[in-house]
Amino acid sequence: MKYINEYHEGDYCKGIYLCKSKQALTAKTGKTYYSLILQDKTGTIDTKVFDINSGIDEFDAMDYIDVYGQVTSFQGNAQWKLTRIRKCSEGEYNVDDYMMASKYNRDEMYRELLTIVSCVKNEYLRSLIKKVFVEDKEFIRKFKNHAAAKSVHHGFIGGLLEHTLGVVKICNFLGDTYSLLDKDLLMTAGLFHDIGKLTELAEFPASEYTDDGQLLGHIFLGAELIGNTVKEIPDFPPRLASELRHCILAHHGELEYGSPKKPALVEAFALNLADNIDAKMQTFSEAFDMAGDNMEWLGFNRVLDSNIRQTYGTRK
Repeated sequence: MKYINEYHEGDYCKGIYLCKSKQALTAKTGKTYYSLILQDKTGTIDTKVFDINSGIDEFDAMDYIDVYGQVTSFQGNAQWKLTRIRKCSEGEYNVDDYMMASKYNRDEMYRELLTIVSCVKNEYLRSLIKKVFVEDKEFIRKFKNHAAAKSVHHGFIGGLLEHTLGVVKICNFLGDTYSLLDKDLLMTAGLFHDIGKLTELAEFPASEYTDDGQLLGHIFLGAELIGNTVKEIPDFPPRLASELRHCILAHHGELEYGSPKKPALVEAFALNLADNIDAKMQTFSEAFDMAGDNMEWLGFNRVLDSNIRQTYGTRK
């Protein structure tokens, strides 16, 4: 099998890939075409089918399809244009080839995460961390294998763990650098900040928003999980519980970015910065991985709100 990241402009693309999404759109000419996102474990690719009347089988999103076409470029980004599609049957493919996963060992990342947060001294926050991240085996399994997002950043198996580790590392630095921060609160908030995504997003390969994800969102779900769990810890201080939940509720920073509250605590402000830094760095990383050795401008990136390119030192 040839993976998506092995293709270059001008190549003929062929093989079996997961159709992650499918849209039937109408061109200015009035002709219907398909806009697809195909996926394997190395990433996703924007794909178009302009002639759907010949050589194109019936298929739906989340089907595995055998495709043939050519690799082109649109606005500086790779794009596939397909001329043939056949829906595949179970047994023709190995699902492990289609699930994007973190490049890092998930067990090692989890051990590193627990080692870093072991600096938390507050007995109640330590009890909360232990109850969720040490004692809850089903939670640990899901956390290690979950995505941090559907598509924006860390949208792969182990992405939630990788992102949380990145955020906690930044929180650790901020807590050591700025004495006005309650480091215990900040570290715990960093650890729990995206915990609601376990409920917001379904597990792979679907990785779609659940009903609760659509209706409530991961920010509320995370704050709710903390609120319910601290009730199981004797004498957990109500003020501390509220401060921790505030950090979760405010970690996107602005109301228009989905936070129901803006940061009112310095720890919530620091958490927003840590979350944003790690998310943006990963967005750059994924764009550069897709670009390979292309040192030209890569086109407008809607997440970064800018046209981007690699520096010459990036590929050292």
